Amino acid sequence: MSPAALKLALTGVLALLLFTAGGVWKVQDWRYGKQLADQALLHQFDLGTISDAAAAQARTDLDKRLALEQRLSASDQSHHETLTNVQKDQARLRDRLATADLRLSVLLDGTDSVSGCSVPAGTGAGGVVHGGARARLDPAHAQRIVAITDEGDQGLIALAACQSFVRELLR
Repeated sequence: MSPAALKLALTGVLALLLFTAGGVWKVQDWRYGKQLADQALLHQFDLGTISDAAAAQARTDLDKRLALEQRLSASDQSHHETLTNVQKDQARLRDRLATADLRLSVLLDGTDSVSGCSVPAGTGAGGVVHGGARARLDPAHAQRIVAITDEGDQGLIALAACQSFVRELLR
């Protein structure tokens, strides 16, 4: 074989090799491209499923939050109404004490010898109070006692509101 024919044969073999390698390369590209497309499709499906689950969880959490807000609002209204009613009752009581429509009295212990003042246990013939001896309180002192009980009532109502709030949050 002559060198020119050898060169031509080598060039043909090399061209055939390059053509075969290019064909194999193209077939591999198609095959792997299809696999990558299938994988991308599965990945997109998984992302959609995860997104739907996250949206459902967010809706559930929002519904729970709105329900809690409604329960807390109703509880707050109830406690506000209770506080308002107690404040009105206390104001009426203070007004009645101020106008002398109502007098506060205390029951005295007639058997207490330590106080140094012995009070008869029975009421007089003109009295309408049943039971032991009683002493009327000065209206100013009665007003202070009512103010103290008013603060105590408000404190108890506030405590009940806080306890209700915590119960609703823990629910």
